[in-house]
Amino acid sequence: MKKIANRLVQCILTLFIVSILCFALTKAAPGDPVLTYVEPNMSEEYIQNLRESLGLTKPLYEQYFLWLGRIFHGNFGNSLMNNRPVLTQMLERLPATVILMGTSMLLGFLIAIVLGLYSGKNKNGILDKITSLFCYVGISIPTFWFGIMLIYLFSVHLHILPSIGMHSDGDRSFGDLVLHMVMPCAVLTFANASQYIRYLRSSTITEMSSDYVMVQKAYGMKESGILFRHVLKNAMLPMITVLGMSLQSLVSGAIITEQVFAWPGIGQLAVTAVMQYDYPLIMGITMFTALLVVLGNLLADVLYAVFDPRIRKAGC
Repeated sequence: MKKIANRLVQCILTLFIVSILCFALTKAAPGDPVLTYVEPNMSEEYIQNLRESLGLTKPLYEQYFLWLGRIFHGNFGNSLMNNRPVLTQMLERLPATVILMGTSMLLGFLIAIVLGLYSGKNKNGILDKITSLFCYVGISIPTFWFGIMLIYLFSVHLHILPSIGMHSDGDRSFGDLVLHMVMPCAVLTFANASQYIRYLRSSTITEMSSDYVMVQKAYGMKESGILFRHVLKNAMLPMITVLGMSLQSLVSGAIITEQVFAWPGIGQLAVTAVMQYDYPLIMGITMFTALLVVLGNLLADVLYAVFDPRIRKAGC
């Protein structure tokens, strides 16, 4: 608990530094959000008053501390695009991103367990070579290109899957949602599984050369039992870090994939915010993502200690 408390202090300090850097970089980016509101018949005086009403004429440090004070009260501010609360817009988009990213991460993880274990067990075998090729392709192919190819094949050419969106007009059924999820989920699952398999394969190869595996074989235990009862538990330890770092993607989403398939998640909202110079919305999404990154790291450290007694004893 003492170690967790120390890490929480580090997390708070990290978030504070991240907020300063992100705020400064956002303000330093070229562009003026006021231009979004400007019309040809507006006078310079009106434009200046508009800039003052948005708080953009104050010194940078004063803008930052005003923003920080609102954050401490749970107020992320209002969007410059539509004057709606930032937190409300994020919560509206959150379910779509969690559904897409959660499903793709789960499927990628399940695929990685099977292929990673058997690929590591049969090192340099036919299955290992096929799996390695699968991983290299999945890591190398840009997600936007893969998504576009799927749209061309299944939507434009074969007309069997919808190309964009989360639902069809007037249809909010679960079946319609699944049809819209097939292609974006396939793109993300392919990318996630390719990374997870490489980690799990490497760990499995290391564990298969351990003494306890030889002892279990000497006792006559089946290889499938050794793999899933002993090797998997130890090979999963490096995956804890990967999964912990992936926690933020449940909220931030896959920006490129959501843009390609017009998926109404937080990733698409972030792109719109950047295009519109919406500083409060950009900062809200950035800080929410940063929070999940540090919490994911903290969770990974705690799980390491839970699953590995050696780390737990070393920490004590």
